[in-house]
Amino acid sequence: MTVHVPIMAFSRGEDAPLRTLIVDDSVVVRTVIERILNADRRFSVTHKTNSAEHALGYLRDHEVDLILLDIELPGQSGLMALPAILKTNPRAKVVILSGNCGEGSAAAVEALALGASDILAKPGSGSFGEQFPQALMDRLSRLFSGNAMAVAVQPPQHIGPQQVTQPLACLGIGASTGGIHALGRLFAGLTDPLGVPILLTQHLPASFTHYFVEQLGRMTFLRVKVAEQGEILVPDVVYVAPGDANLQLRPGLYGRVSVVLNAQRTPTGNLPGVDPMFASMAQAYGAGAAGVVLTGMGRDGTAGAREIVAAGGWIVAQDEASSVVWGMPGSVAGEGLNCALLEPHAIMDFVARRGKNRN
Repeated sequence: MTVHVPIMAFSRGEDAPLRTLIVDDSVVVRTVIERILNADRRFSVTHKTNSAEHALGYLRDHEVDLILLDIELPGQSGLMALPAILKTNPRAKVVILSGNCGEGSAAAVEALALGASDILAKPGSGSFGEQFPQALMDRLSRLFSGNAMAVAVQPPQHIGPQQVTQPLACLGIGASTGGIHALGRLFAGLTDPLGVPILLTQHLPASFTHYFVEQLGRMTFLRVKVAEQGEILVPDVVYVAPGDANLQLRPGLYGRVSVVLNAQRTPTGNLPGVDPMFASMAQAYGAGAAGVVLTGMGRDGTAGAREIVAAGGWIVAQDEASSVVWGMPGSVAGEGLNCALLEPHAIMDFVARRGKNRN
């Protein structure tokens, strides 16, 4: 049976704007941001505060949809308070607005790993101009997706062990918005090595790569590194696509497979892209290739997933409830390419069992 569900909706209804909490230590900044948001009928600033402690007190009694959170706050920092904020109001999207948390910084990557949905550098209180308001609204529009879209979710492919013709030889993981936090949950569910190389494409600018790899290395017992041109893949190493190149593969002699870095953007504008990574896995490993599609905007990964499935491999997608944005995994589910929809912590156990023909 085909079920129609929304991938993403910008608001909760025509007369229900997104309830927003602003947490910033500057009264000027709080006032400016409130004016920016209240000028758009899709938002309603329901509360403002200058401290994380006050924010947590408010969230214990009030539910919100969006939290704009500064890092530098009196008392507890926004970064330290972030886990408690998300635990208190798990459905809210948290966007970090901070002059001390620029894109590519260690603090930015840590915030994303803790569960922040996005990061935006905040100008000084006297220099907002026109650029920041536009950047803020662009980010929020992408995060909440603009319009509700319906996707026909096909039943997942139920492939029994007798249909798996080849054990797992390579695992590819693709993610975008919300992906760093989802990756932490995913690798927390890995209890034993898989015995295969793991490729990872996370949509991030090149400036994030160094800190992202460091952060990811703290999430798993596996070795994590940036993929390098020409290196031979070895088992139980996580190869991360650099921010300025697609991570692709080239089969060689004696079953060895090497890395090819390609700086060409995908037709949908992604660099790095999940589609070229998945497609090259299908070519190099055939039925031994498997992919995981985590939270993220758009459709990147769907075309590549189609090639993996056509080669005899299989795909797991993150479920909607645990996704920050169910665009990428929802697109895969819409075509019925996945054999399972799971929350991140359960994915690696499924992969291990399926990869050994024991699912």
